[in-house]
Amino acid sequence: MGVELVYLTIIEKRFKSVKEQGEKAIKQLSEEEIHWYPNKECNSASVIVKHLNRNMKSRWIDFLTSDGEKENRNRDQEFINTISSKDELMKLWEEGWGVLFNALGELTSEDLNKEVTIRGESLSVIDAIERQLVHYASHIGQIVYLSKQLKAEKWTTLSIPKGKSEEYFRKMKERHDL
Repeated sequence: MGVELVYLTIIEKRFKSVKEQGEKAIKQLSEEEIHWYPNKECNSASVIVKHLNRNMKSRWIDFLTSDGEKENRNRDQEFINTISSKDELMKLWEEGWGVLFNALGELTSEDLNKEVTIRGESLSVIDAIERQLVHYASHIGQIVYLSKQLKAEKWTTLSIPKGKSEEYFRKMKERHDL
């Protein structure tokens, strides 16, 4: 397998990891909590998901052939909470990620040497992909942080629990020594 195909495999894995982290955080939120935000300058989980959905559609539909900022996108409207339920939120979540994974799945090793345009700026395909990974990971981090604030002591960690690093690493080492 060439380095380009290895890259595509790795980047898909990274996007899936970010998606999974967001899902685990959202799953812990109630219907009411998906709409909570700490102040008017912040966004709720529902608004962040709406923004991600619209961004993913804009960037990944016709990824190689049209500007990643579609003319029909109304970015400002993305930050107005119109999500009525957690079911609707999850539908938008899956829809956006589906568009992204479909576009990634269609890329070939030759495509990685091409250029795409986002807001009129020419970027290498790899740069555009990496740009979106960073963007989505930052928003997932926001959702995780909101969820942790809301759940407090009821929060279920998404990684190694505080104070359990030594135990975790010991178990990992034991697994690898088998």
